[in-house]
Amino acid sequence: MPDRAAIREIVKSKYGAIAESNECCTPEQPAPCCGAGAVDFAPGYTPEELSALPRGAELGLGCGRPTAHAEIRPGEIVVDLGSGAGVDCFLAAKAVGERGLVIGVDMTDAMLEKARANAQIGGFANVQFRKGEIDRMPIDSGSVDLVISNCVINLVPDKVRVFRDIYRVLGPGGRFCVADVVYKGRMPADLRNDLDQWACCIGGAVEKDEYLALARNAGFERVAVKAEVDYDYRRTDEFSLASVTVIGYKPDSNGGR
Repeated sequence: MPDRAAIREIVKSKYGAIAESNECCTPEQPAPCCGAGAVDFAPGYTPEELSALPRGAELGLGCGRPTAHAEIRPGEIVVDLGSGAGVDCFLAAKAVGERGLVIGVDMTDAMLEKARANAQIGGFANVQFRKGEIDRMPIDSGSVDLVISNCVINLVPDKVRVFRDIYRVLGPGGRFCVADVVYKGRMPADLRNDLDQWACCIGGAVEKDEYLALARNAGFERVAVKAEVDYDYRRTDEFSLASVTVIGYKPDSNGGR
């Protein structure tokens, strides 16, 4: 695996450039950001969802729709990990309503600037964006109801810390719902060791069962796959990629839910 600092820097550089250029991963130009032949994860938001959001909030960087499976309720506090230009934050904001709050966490200044501008354009007073890394969130412990993320955890080398920090910020009975890239079989070494493949959400993918175990080992219960999409990119009898949308629950104060 490449050096962790190098992974962080290439991810930060790549997504900062996307935010600044607007030349890649837009509904008008949906070709994969990672070059010819790369996988297009196609999150599949509905036209109705996107038409109600500021133009440019959706950059085509996700691999699922966690907001469609998270059972978001009015008045909840939601955190979006790797919030990008804000698409999932704004969809969640509509669900939590005026009494709720959505907090986007991102480490890239250009993305944060873009997301804040989109929030102002869209009039989303119940959304805020904070700079930080998703394995050490700038969020108080036990303060939120739901954590969502869309194709971001795979970009972080230490996924154990990510799930532990998700557990930390959730209150008793809280839940996470994340979409992410996983693999089945055995990942080829050239993908695992390529920094560009890490930045493209492939090199850092975890084997599917191991991914679910990360959540369970962090303390979550009722961990389940809500949606799964298989991809043809580099598919062989020994290896394939997929996106999964996973939900899990933090035990309540009585040890159950």
